[in-house]
Amino acid sequence: MNADLLKDATATALLAMLNAGEVTSEELVRGYLDRADALKRLNVFVHLDPENVLDQARAVDAKRKAGEAVGPLAGVPVAIKDVLCVEKEPTTCGSRMLKDFRPPYDATVIVKLRQAGAILFGKTNMDEFAMGSSTENSAYGPTLNPWDEARVPGGSSGGSAAAVAADLAPLSLGSDTGGSIRQPAAVCGVVGIKPTYGRVSRYGLIAFASSLDQIGPFTHDLADAALLLKVISGRDERDATSVDQPVPDYSATLDEKPRSLRIGVAREFFGEGLDPEVESAVREAMRVYEQAGATLKEVSLPNSKYGVPAYYIVAPAECSSNLARYDGTIFGHRAEDWSPKHPGEEDLHPLVRMMMASRAEGFGAEVKRRIMLGTFALSAGYADQYYNQALKVRRLIRNDFDAAFKDVDVILGPTSPSPAFKLGERTADPLAMYLSDIYTITANLAGIPGLSVPCGLTRSGLPIGLQLLAPAFAEENLLRTARVFERATDWHRKRPGLS
Repeated sequence: MNADLLKDATATALLAMLNAGEVTSEELVRGYLDRADALKRLNVFVHLDPENVLDQARAVDAKRKAGEAVGPLAGVPVAIKDVLCVEKEPTTCGSRMLKDFRPPYDATVIVKLRQAGAILFGKTNMDEFAMGSSTENSAYGPTLNPWDEARVPGGSSGGSAAAVAADLAPLSLGSDTGGSIRQPAAVCGVVGIKPTYGRVSRYGLIAFASSLDQIGPFTHDLADAALLLKVISGRDERDATSVDQPVPDYSATLDEKPRSLRIGVAREFFGEGLDPEVESAVREAMRVYEQAGATLKEVSLPNSKYGVPAYYIVAPAECSSNLARYDGTIFGHRAEDWSPKHPGEEDLHPLVRMMMASRAEGFGAEVKRRIMLGTFALSAGYADQYYNQALKVRRLIRNDFDAAFKDVDVILGPTSPSPAFKLGERTADPLAMYLSDIYTITANLAGIPGLSVPCGLTRSGLPIGLQLLAPAFAEENLLRTARVFERATDWHRKRPGLS
């Protein structure tokens, strides 16, 4: 196996080689395993079983050799964020709380990947329970950004973004609750898509905030993104929030020119806090669209300024409820010692002390912070003051998007306010960390799709992402509009100089 083959490989190109018999899936997988071993220092994978992935590859090779029908991803490795359940494989959510959890079932997206013939290529690192913007809140330590190993890969799907950026897998899956696909995609120089809420089943996704979470792909380019999105989308009876909408063949129409190219530029996305180099790259992208015949129009999302505070009420409230089950009784880590540690604890029932000790040991600091915030926001006497107010703001944000999309097809802006920041730079300042998602959070609150594509590099060589947002279930037009930019530039072909 020529190792150089993997460095610029897209899934589409690898599939063509597999189908032409120029390479086998086993050879491909061995090449990626060797590369993963050589780049262990990036801390991308929290679990990778070579024999398991080789067995999958040999099975696909055998079907191909026998002339049997194979799926659209047959033989192609896909790295999986550690928040998705894979039967009998460790699924820890980056947490000590679930360090011994091996699900007895597959998430629906995993079932779809298996049916498509994909090779499940390990579990990737993440912020604990998907809470964070840097992949520093992991019980396994931080993942390093392949472009600059002193910097973060974004979060919470930083491991999945880094896996594609470092050519450790051509495709990966992440989850996006407030920007956790688009922000790491931007700072790692890859494509990341958050589909419409309900487009992809969340069955088997370990919940952070159930009304916001959505699963989506990381890829090198939009052709691969269209391919993977088609595979994982669709109604699922096991997820009551998945929607029965037809799933277009995104790959078939990707290169068709959009029916219209009316692009909105949200004035609220270009204010205080936006890095000048990021703004310059995004404005250059606007010029590219104008040259392609697009009509640019300024739009306003006046309630977007309330997005971060509303999100940090809604999401913690839901996480405090979802994570209540991990108390050491039936679910999660159980402490061995729950003897009284502080004055007054000797009067508590031993079962209560066991739960307290288990949660104290199992959860990390950021998870505890959000559980406390959410529990307070939902507590008697405060729910109307905080949680219900946040829900009203959420409705106003959705109304802003609905109004804007009457005049434009997509809305354009930066994905992240800054390039990748240094490891440890924001760990002591939660607010600064939360503002990393200031341009992505509103799409989750509104339930609309969004994507990030590479649109430039800073003078120091760090990737910059361009975000495009579209109305609900308009992923097909979103991809086609992004493709207009991708065809006119070569930023998606840039790779970190890893050795």
